[in-house]
Amino acid sequence: MVRMAAPRDIRTTGIGRPAALPRDLMAAIERAGYYPALVADVVESALGLDEVVAHLVHQETTFDHDAVRRHVTVLAMTPTRLVIAHADDHHDDEPGLAVATATSETVPLSSVRGVMLTHVVSAPDSYVRGSLGREVTLTVGWGAVARIDLVPASCADPECDADHGFEGTVASDDISLRISADADGEEALSTGMYFARTLSAAIGSTGLSTGGPGHGR
Repeated sequence: MVRMAAPRDIRTTGIGRPAALPRDLMAAIERAGYYPALVADVVESALGLDEVVAHLVHQETTFDHDAVRRHVTVLAMTPTRLVIAHADDHHDDEPGLAVATATSETVPLSSVRGVMLTHVVSAPDSYVRGSLGREVTLTVGWGAVARIDLVPASCADPECDADHGFEGTVASDDISLRISADADGEEALSTGMYFARTLSAAIGSTGLSTGGPGHGR
């Protein structure tokens, strides 16, 4: 009789060989439904043997003229790194040929410059404390992409018509994900907010705590 070993969440396999993904992260990738075997392999390869402290899987479908494009983004935080994996449809020149592209990026937590969580609240006049709305937009910046917003500069003199050049701000928003309880489900919203809090707490700190939805155990 052959005995099958029980699945393990601890990322300790042979030297140089990535360990299996945590059960909850693998389940989230499978629920997203976009080539889960491919996405799991890309994330697993990028993580190596690192422990997953928190994760977020976000699936999105967009419409481009007559084409339907599917995307999935996986954010996985380890004690020292933020791993970002993105997979989407790629339209090849050959008709009828399905092609997908998958990219992973690894960012040291020390390089993450900011975590912004925007809450969208309907009927704010009847807001109930503690609910925080049913939609959030999570924006994470680490300096790979910078956006410069320029506007014409002005002075305090209303009679002045001189050219004062331009002024503006530089904003970093390397990735931005919109999560809605109505579209993605209550669990997705809860996991997104937990991931944002965990990543925010990790910036500039040396100790991380685990637990709660979307953790790596």
